[in-house]
Amino acid sequence: MGGGAKQISVADIGAGTGNLSIMLLERGLSVTSVEPNDAMREIGIERTKGKNIKWVRAIGVESTLESNSFDWVTFGSSFNVMDRHSALKETHRILKNDRYFSCMWNHRDLSDPIQEIAEEIIMDLVPKYERGVRREDQRPIIESHKELFDNIIYLEQDFYFHQSIENYINAWKSVKNPYWDLETKEGLELFNKISYQMKHRLPSEFDIKYTTRCWSAKKVN
Repeated sequence: MGGGAKQISVADIGAGTGNLSIMLLERGLSVTSVEPNDAMREIGIERTKGKNIKWVRAIGVESTLESNSFDWVTFGSSFNVMDRHSALKETHRILKNDRYFSCMWNHRDLSDPIQEIAEEIIMDLVPKYERGVRREDQRPIIESHKELFDNIIYLEQDFYFHQSIENYINAWKSVKNPYWDLETKEGLELFNKISYQMKHRLPSEFDIKYTTRCWSAKKVN
């Protein structure tokens, strides 16, 4: 890519409060973060003040970004909350030739004792709770658009993370799913019930295991 890492431009789609964007910035990249939720985007803006980053209010399938302008497009726990077919087409449009996109998730180890309690709390309050496509293999959806992307790469790595109960609840708060939309009264009430139970049933600090799973693919010119 030449010119040093600072020349590498990344579009972080569905950036939320900026967790992945901050990691990209720490590696010297130029980041454009796309996030439609005003509250989450404002938190992200505050967390990345003074950094080499631009925040854009838009959705992933209509990013409003310039065509053929990014070296890398990333989806951190967001590829599953939009129409993936449309997202792939939009990603192809904004990527430079021969560049890659990546979609990734941090998956909880559901056999971890902490996660078992969290699952029980959620299932009690949301009996029909499903994790959706975030735990599915993303290869089939990418392969269904061979005219857009090829050279698929898959990586995964386990890691342990020390968390306070407050940070753990904030991580759940940032999860985008159809069950608790914090911009609705019902969604906020449901999440408050979940967080109340977690505060009372989980320790104040703990180590938990996650597995990062990431699929990347190269743009077909």
